[in-house]
Parts: sequence; C-alpha cells; structure tokens
Amino acid sequence: MNVLITGLYVPGDRPERFDKAVATGADLVILDLEDAVAPDRKAFAREAVVAWLAKADVDAVLQVRVNANDAEDLAALSGLTGYEVRLPKVESTADIDRVATALPGVPVTALVESAYGVENATRLASHPAVTQLGLGESDLASELGTRTDAVLDHARVRLLYAARAAGLPAPMLSAYPAIRDLAGLRADTERGRALGWVGRVAVHPSQLPVIAEVFRPSDEERRWAEEVLAAGAKGVTTLPSGEMVDPAMLGRARAVLSRSAPKIAHRT
Repeated sequence: MNVLITGLYVPGDRPERFDKAVATGADLVILDLEDAVAPDRKAFAREAVVAWLAKADVDAVLQVRVNANDAEDLAALSGLTGYEVRLPKVESTADIDRVATALPGVPVTALVESAYGVENATRLASHPAVTQLGLGESDLASELGTRTDAVLDHARVRLLYAARAAGLPAPMLSAYPAIRDLAGLRADTERGRALGWVGRVAVHPSQLPVIAEVFRPSDEERRWAEEVLAAGAKGVTTLPSGEMVDPAMLGRARAVLSRSAPKIAHRT
C-alpha cells in the first residue's frame, strides 16, 4: 500500500484548479463537493467533478468528498473508476453501507467529526469498504466547545488505535485552517506525527512543503531504520550505537523508510 504523506483539497466548483492541484505533486487530491462549495453551486460542482474524473489519468490518488447522505452525489459517481470516496460526518456503519451499496468496490475514507463517531471508531474502521479513517477536527471542536490540545489528542489517539486494530494505515491529519500560519501548521503537524499519525491534508498548496518536511525522516532516523532492518534477521542484537533491537522493531523501521521520499520533497 502506498503511503500518503501530502493531500490537497480543491473545491469541486473550480474545475480550472483540478489539473493545478495534481501538478503540485500532492500524493492525494481531494475534489470537494461538501464544505468548499456553496449550496447554489453543488450541482455545477458535481457535474464538473464527474466530467474531469471521466478523463483523468494521473499518478495521484483521487478522492471525492461527497455530501453526507446525498444520493445525488453517489448516483453521479456511479460507473466511474479510478477514484475513492471521502465520506464526511460518519457516525455509524449504516452511513458507510449507503455508499457501499451505491458504489460497490469503491474505497471509502470515513471522516469522523462528532463525539459519537469518535467513540464508535472501532466499528467504523472494521467496515469492509473502509480503507482509511480521518478526523474532522473543526466540526468535532464545534460540537465539544473546545479545540484544546488535550481534547483533540484524545480523538487522534482513539482513531489511531481503531485504525491499526482494523489493519488500516495510520490516519492522515486533518486540514490546518490558518493558511498563512505555517509555523502553527508545523508545530501541530509535529504534534500529530508524535502521536503516530502519518501525513496531512491541506487546503492550500503553500502548506504542502511544510507537511512533507515534517514527515520526511531525518538522516539519523533513516540510518537507525536501515540498521534495524539489517539486524532483524539475527533476532535480538545490538546496534553500533549500543541500542538493543529485536524483530518487534522491524515494523517501525519499515514505516520510517516508507516515508523517506515524499513526492513533494523537492518543493521544500
């Protein structure tokens, strides 16, 4: 499975930006039919996204963030290939069932945006259509009345456990809304990385290099991972640094090396 480090949202009613979004080098491009589109532009956005997807031939992973419980969005996407669904406001497996029935075989990223969804994360992650979890931090913070670090950290850890228990990759961090605050983006992304999350979606291309840099392993981390993998076949052994390693560390070493060359790295 490819490791997604950088993701970029693009409004579904701005088709002139679709190719530009792909050209940024983001691993994931999300065509948004939900929050980024005004109500009176929904139909236009749906038509624009479907028309572009029908002829798209790109290296990036493509997702469409549909509107929750919107049968028209799902019907419009039926018959298309080469995309995934990003489903917002997921609280129960019934929400995912509706997508799986309308679009059989299409991978679903389930976005958890409520306290109930956070507490139900294990069931959501175990749904056969779900390939990744995500957290809608702005909606969750609005419901809870706070976005203090401790509260969001709890949700991030809860979803990490749910994802890994279901055999899914670690979730990508949600978009950081303050576009010009790159220092704040870096600090929050480093916090998310320390909690075990991998990658982050962005709302503006200027955020992508910061995200890529945070998740790119340092030379020291790469050396450690390579030494662990080289020693792995020997069972319990000691690295040149004096650290004792065993096969239990192999997974973490492989994860480090899988992040060694994000596509956007040359843009930092």
